[in-house]
Amino acid sequence: MKKTLMLFALLLSAGSIFAQEENVKEIIAKIMLEQETAWNKGDIDGFMSAYWKSDSLKFIGKNGITYGWQNTLDNYKKSYPDKATMGILDFTILSVDQFSAGAAMVLGKWHLKRDKGDVSGYFTLVWRRTETRWVITIDHTS
Repeated sequence: MKKTLMLFALLLSAGSIFAQEENVKEIIAKIMLEQETAWNKGDIDGFMSAYWKSDSLKFIGKNGITYGWQNTLDNYKKSYPDKATMGILDFTILSVDQFSAGAAMVLGKWHLKRDKGDVSGYFTLVWRRTETRWVITIDHTS
């Protein structure tokens, strides 16, 4: 009887862990959909709301590492000065791996549909849970 109860308790706890991971996947997917929507409206500030507003934010791209939320925002605005350059953004999430209750990694693809030529690539995002919400703390985009 004790073994049965222990097994039942173990299965319940495993189920709650998986449910929590599933919830994090849904939360992150929702935030990334909000990013797409903001981007496609030409709203880079709204797009950046998913990022950790900290000098410790790290963005790694073709020009190396950018440190800090404001520097990352400035780079986006410089690289995408108008709606035509921004195009229409589409994310494809390939995987979400939750490492702990407060940390997850997302692998995915991005695609910009533009009149002057489409561009696309891949990304790795490290997400952390702050006291109030999930935010991107490291973005490696190619």
